[in-house]
Amino acid sequence: MKNTVLDHLPAGTDADLAKGKIPHTLPDGVTNRAVYQDILQIALPASVELILSSFTSMADLIMVGNLGTWAITAVGLTTQPKFILMTMVMAMNVGSTALVAQSRGSGNREAAQKYARQAMLLNLTLSILLSVVGFVTARPLVLFMGAKDGHILSAGTAYLQIQMAGFVFFSLTSTITALLRGIGDSKTAMYYNTVANLVNLILNYLLINGHLGFPRLEVAGASLATTISQIVSCILAVIAISKKSCYIHMNLHDDFRPSRKELAEIAAIGLPAALEQFMMRIGSMIFSKAVASLGTVEFAAHQVCMNIQSLTMMNGQVFSISSTSLTGQSLGKKRPDMAQAYTTRCKRCGMAIAITLGILFVIFGRPLSGLYTNDATCITLCIQILWIVAFIQPFQSSQFIVAGALRGAGDTKFVAKLTFFTVMLLRPGLALLAINVFSLGLPGAWFAILTDQIIRSALIAWRYQSGRWKESVLRTKAAA
Repeated sequence: MKNTVLDHLPAGTDADLAKGKIPHTLPDGVTNRAVYQDILQIALPASVELILSSFTSMADLIMVGNLGTWAITAVGLTTQPKFILMTMVMAMNVGSTALVAQSRGSGNREAAQKYARQAMLLNLTLSILLSVVGFVTARPLVLFMGAKDGHILSAGTAYLQIQMAGFVFFSLTSTITALLRGIGDSKTAMYYNTVANLVNLILNYLLINGHLGFPRLEVAGASLATTISQIVSCILAVIAISKKSCYIHMNLHDDFRPSRKELAEIAAIGLPAALEQFMMRIGSMIFSKAVASLGTVEFAAHQVCMNIQSLTMMNGQVFSISSTSLTGQSLGKKRPDMAQAYTTRCKRCGMAIAITLGILFVIFGRPLSGLYTNDATCITLCIQILWIVAFIQPFQSSQFIVAGALRGAGDTKFVAKLTFFTVMLLRPGLALLAINVFSLGLPGAWFAILTDQIIRSALIAWRYQSGRWKESVLRTKAAA
């Protein structure tokens, strides 16, 4: 883990956090080049990891898609229920990342290790409970999502149950990844997730269609491949943090007993994030059900475009990881000026890539859609939706990155309230109107997503400009 510009700057004071307007000029001795180097030091390994993960997800759907549109639909119907069950674990990771980053910024390694141990204990407990709930309720969840055909229901149920059987391994890996990102180490996660993605692809080839003597498991084979790869990733992640050279080094001999102080601080940031994620998933589930009512081909086209859009999200996610980590570290050192400097430049990087991606989707919409399916109707729908996806890019990138900075500061309540309005109310409400009242079909539903992204981007930017996020560090510590 390399040092950053921040490590060589003097610490600020509580008064610096309470100041109103932050100057946009860099501190003396700090150059633009050095700030961008800090950002890319985290973003580049994270981008490799997310690109590989996204392309693996893309390959999953392409391989499954070769079975027919029914298989794409079966997998698609499990997406939102699975994400809802992941909500609490991912939200606690937000709190852990912010607090570990702030501890790293203040130079308190012992505190960072305490937060890391408590995060592991908390998410291990949560994941065991959620794994059981998800496995038992898999069939009614897929049925609730709109599975009308018996074959789709059976395949979707098997897919979700296998995912839930391996949920503990996924959860622990995601927690370790979040902790490493908090200290600015995204390379380690890149290594173990790269290995896991390769395992996933190989097992997809062997298990979906039954090559080289392996059984043909179809949709269940894709899920089993993912679960086995998650187990491999978890083993490698645990080995990584067991090394003494790791900043958050831990082993089984450490004190993992629950600590009220650290758990309270994680929860103070994580619970609003949990509410945000839960509302986002509920809203997405309502949205997904509305699209599913259009029919199998329409839902398959929607699933293809959602998968392609997930590739574009990695742009915002990559620089959001940098903004979260560097904002947390900056505020841990009480340097809001550096937090703002990092976030501003993360936005510039993300915006340049977003515009490029939008142009590519407009130009290459047809061949890209053709990778997933040979259904002419489905491809025509995909091309229409990809024009909307292209226009979404700048707004999506901006809101991802600035929201990441707010999370790094521990300012998660505002994001939760905004998500309630846009994702749980606005997006599904507009989609239902577009589909059921105005008969705009799938494009109408995607215009609802575009509206959501524009409004969210504007309001998150307004919140950041207000400067109130700087005080979240002081409030969190006081509450604990």
